[in-house]
Amino acid sequence: EIPVQLGGGIRDLDTIERYLDDGLSYIIIGTAAVKNPGFLADACSAFPGQIIVGIDAKDGKVATDGWSKLSGHEVIDLAQKFEGYGVEAIIYTDIGRDGMMGGV
Repeated sequence: EIPVQLGGGIRDLDTIERYLDDGLSYIIIGTAAVKNPGFLADACSAFPGQIIVGIDAKDGKVATDGWSKLSGHEVIDLAQKFEGYGVEAIIYTDIGRDGMMGGV
């Protein structure tokens, strides 16, 4: 069985439960984790081992809302905070480089 993860617009526990019941392995929470850390903590508690956080950033500052807004949060600080909530993994995207065909 291949693990499948899904993210994008996840804003409530009912949606997470529905996707996991449908057979998905992991749920990725991005903007909602930054804007509502309590929701992320609740999700990690309700679905242990199945919540991943997606952190998008430019120049070390976390971006939200489809990369359109910089939150002012530092990537490292937020990642450490979320680690304490019990997230399964963190997916980091450097939006200053993603899609630029420049390699690493």
